Amino acid sequence: MKFLIAGFGSIGRRHLRNLLALGETDILLYRSRRSTLPDDEIAAYPVETDLRAALARRPDALIVANPTALHLDVAIPAAEQGCHILMEKPIAHDLARVGELQAALARGGGQLLVGFQLRFHPTLQKARALIQAGAIGKPYAARAHWGEYLPAWHPWEDYRQGYAAREDLGGGVLRTLCHPFDYLRMLLGEYSVTSAAGGSLGDLGLEVEDTAEVSLRFASGAVGSVHVDYLQQPPTHTLEIAGTGGTLRWNNADGSLALFRAGAAGWETFGVPEGFERNWLFLEEMRSFIAAARGEAEPLCSLQDGVRALEIVLEARRRLQ
Repeated sequence: MKFLIAGFGSIGRRHLRNLLALGETDILLYRSRRSTLPDDEIAAYPVETDLRAALARRPDALIVANPTALHLDVAIPAAEQGCHILMEKPIAHDLARVGELQAALARGGGQLLVGFQLRFHPTLQKARALIQAGAIGKPYAARAHWGEYLPAWHPWEDYRQGYAAREDLGGGVLRTLCHPFDYLRMLLGEYSVTSAAGGSLGDLGLEVEDTAEVSLRFASGAVGSVHVDYLQQPPTHTLEIAGTGGTLRWNNADGSLALFRAGAAGWETFGVPEGFERNWLFLEEMRSFIAAARGEAEPLCSLQDGVRALEIVLEARRRLQ
């Protein structure tokens, strides 16, 4: 397959390396040349700065890794042409053109996988299996907490100029750290936002929200909350789900999952496979995308999943006002 990568910041480069690791070498880059990273790594690959010229090379698959607000500018014409698409999350900064993308995919016939790579996390998948098996009884409460200091993400650049810090590029902590809004649906089913509080509470000088606390109500009747922020040091990303028969606790720092069953003497623990590290998630995501593009599997995270996560995030942002 021929792959077109749109956007060549850190995530675009990660996808390039993973394609190479999986034996894919027919790769074309579409970029603005505004990346703050050096070009040495990509010197051997053809580059187009015009989208029409890039699509004229007839790629089979597109990886959308440019800033959030620019995703659909690339994805819609590629979908019309029949490209299979791996789209970084969130799928867009708003819902205005999502219908255009859905229609273009229907006409072109391509598959689309949304890049919520935590769906591929082995212990989150284990948590889902345990919940479905009734290991904690009926879940009645869930809390996800993710705080991570924005200036430490890309220390080689001014954090205020990155997409995560800019409204015009689709930034803000709710859109940028939206993974919990997706994996909670994977684990516990549909839900809605009941309230949200937050804003720019730190001293980072951002035009977007750096902190949000969002309350949820699940269709099952359970309640929940998601906390996200750009301020916390050290970074913390945890999840706890309480049920009538026990509790699950997950920690992204080491990938561990702990299960307490009512009446048990202690906690059961589940770890990640030997040799696991963060890029494992992206490699599994890319394998899944390639399989979907070849017609061997359905996308693990569909466009509709991406739309629903964006709807939830935008509702939370609206309630921050």
